[in-house]
Amino acid sequence: MNLQALTLSLPDEDATTALAERLAPLLSGQVPGVPTGGRIHLHGDLGAGKTHFVRALLRACGVTGRIKSPSYALLESYKVSSLYFYHLDFYRFSDPREWVDAGFRDILQDNAVVLIEWPEKAGDLLPEPDLDLHLDYCGDGRLATLDARSAKGTLWITTLAPSLQK
Repeated sequence: MNLQALTLSLPDEDATTALAERLAPLLSGQVPGVPTGGRIHLHGDLGAGKTHFVRALLRACGVTGRIKSPSYALLESYKVSSLYFYHLDFYRFSDPREWVDAGFRDILQDNAVVLIEWPEKAGDLLPEPDLDLHLDYCGDGRLATLDARSAKGTLWITTLAPSLQK
């Protein structure tokens, strides 16, 4: 099975948390044969659940303590064992070059977990993510679309799909 995209109904925050918890082992090196790290771009309107998803993912990867939104600081970083996690939020950017001027290019390492909210604010200056995650309002819940953009992203989706579609 070689999936490129997966769409899921998330009826509530608990379902969003569960999706993040299922994805976490794939990014943090807990699944044999799946390389550690990766880049996820998160898309969705204000309040769609992007930051909630990131917090749940970081928690499931072993981040302890307070997990802050990077809305004002632009970047929050965490380290669990030898794995770095970077959570960026480009919502406040008015020019695509601002992310380059801020010096973030150096953290886009393949072996780190890089989570970017509002990546469209950087225009086409960002490298392609492994996975695009779109969270769209759907009644009281959300519709999540996971779209693989790399071989690693495809591996994540094909690994996740059987357990999520039950």
